[in-house]
Amino acid sequence: MKQFRKEISKFSSIREMLDQSVEQYGDQIAFKYKPDRNTVKEATFREFYEATEALGATLVEMGYGDTHIACISENRYEWVVSYVTVLKTAGVWVPLDKELPAENLAKLLENSESRVLFTSKKFLEKLAPVMDQLSFIEKIISFDKPEDGDKLYFWDLVEHGKELDKAPYDALKSDPDELKMLLYTSGTTGVAKGVMLTEHNLVSSVYYGLTSSQIYDHGLSILPWNHAYAGVCDLLVGIKYGACNAINDQLKAVVANLNLFKPEYIMVVPAVAELFYNSVRSKVRKEGKEKAFNALIKISRGLRKVGIDARRKLFSSVHNAFGGQLKRIVCGGAPIRPEIGKFFDDIGITLSAGYGITECSPLVCVNLEGATNFRSAGKRLACIQWKIDQPNEEGIGEIVVKGDVVMKGYYKDPERTAQVLKDGWFYTGDYGYLTPEDELVITGRKKNIIVLNNGKNIYPEEIEDTLMSIEAVTEVVVRGIKNEHGQEIALSAEIYMAEPIPDDQLRTQVDAQLKDFPQYKQIKDIIIRSEPFPKTSTNKILR
Repeated sequence: MKQFRKEISKFSSIREMLDQSVEQYGDQIAFKYKPDRNTVKEATFREFYEATEALGATLVEMGYGDTHIACISENRYEWVVSYVTVLKTAGVWVPLDKELPAENLAKLLENSESRVLFTSKKFLEKLAPVMDQLSFIEKIISFDKPEDGDKLYFWDLVEHGKELDKAPYDALKSDPDELKMLLYTSGTTGVAKGVMLTEHNLVSSVYYGLTSSQIYDHGLSILPWNHAYAGVCDLLVGIKYGACNAINDQLKAVVANLNLFKPEYIMVVPAVAELFYNSVRSKVRKEGKEKAFNALIKISRGLRKVGIDARRKLFSSVHNAFGGQLKRIVCGGAPIRPEIGKFFDDIGITLSAGYGITECSPLVCVNLEGATNFRSAGKRLACIQWKIDQPNEEGIGEIVVKGDVVMKGYYKDPERTAQVLKDGWFYTGDYGYLTPEDELVITGRKKNIIVLNNGKNIYPEEIEDTLMSIEAVTEVVVRGIKNEHGQEIALSAEIYMAEPIPDDQLRTQVDAQLKDFPQYKQIKDIIIRSEPFPKTSTNKILR
């Protein structure tokens, strides 16, 4: 049984959660951030709390204590202050994907019924062409000093709020079962859905997540916070746990910031874990050290069998590349290839896979530290039930979830809500199976299943993960090949290679990787792409 490092006290609201953290960790550093490239600032839990109180008091004075408030911005300290401030009001937080086109953002702002918008200089410029469509936005609050008089400056509002009575703000309360955060998710289909999460959903995800699997004291936050995984599992969990969260200012600065902030844990999506994995393996190959590296892995495995863990010493150069203190990578958003989990375990960094979906706030299950089944997404949170709907002969079916983390529904969309919420059960659209130990293994998305004319169901992700083991393959999508009657009769693989190899060599390697797969899972046609696949803002391929 895992021994947790901390006892996690219960709480019923985000306000109570922050109050607890201030009481326990008040003078400890809550956030480190770079207001510019050459400066690092820090904020204690108490300073963070006081900023939310001041901003909240100003919002209440302005008449926005119970309204929908949106945010479009890069990750920055002002973002998280605004986020928690609004969660403590009686209103609704609406974080939007900054990567969306301006026209789409305008439509979502209108659909969400937002009256206030927090943003930054960069995204004020992006929104400029559609600003005339935003007449319903009553106040725009800029994280950067605005150049014109019709925008409010974030830090001016905080300063103003320091002089105000905080009692009206502190008296605000939300119904725990009503809408608190509105997240628009399009997945890989391009159709925006407004996921309605309640405060009870958020509280449950944080509390039961931490009682299932804990983090460490120093993290680096690199994923966009408008997604539930980063906004809840990274930010809110970090605040509750008392962790110091360093804020990565831009994606291309991740490696530099790993070395600057030296985190003990990071939360990533599989694409980032793949990038780290490929970077290490590529560096080893280029230095001509692959045989020696693999020999060290064998030595390390042998030592661990007799109770000696020398991984951090044997692979110190790799650890140093990650800042020297990294102990754990939490990976969510999609299944991770088992060989990547095994690789990080071999070098002394725990890669913990989990499973979540925005509609479940987002956490459903997570692997505990020390878990060695790298195909598993882990054990469910204690606050939920799960089952596999209509399993086939292999036990594979749709993953269905019920419990405290399940959303209220889709915003202003009862039809799509009814399609996925039935008698309290949420039909995730993901397929998988439960092991005898009640752990979840993901096999793919329902919408991606290929049904061959011989009746066989193909989960393309299984084949894609296998083909990704080929060194030259950077990205791959497996599809069905249709005959003249529209029936899927075989499989094709569309492949992008950053450094191409000859077609016949690729064919040989594809066949070798799939040699143990049944005939109906073999690849008939290989299509070579000249450029990467288009992707979502979380780096998932748009299929």
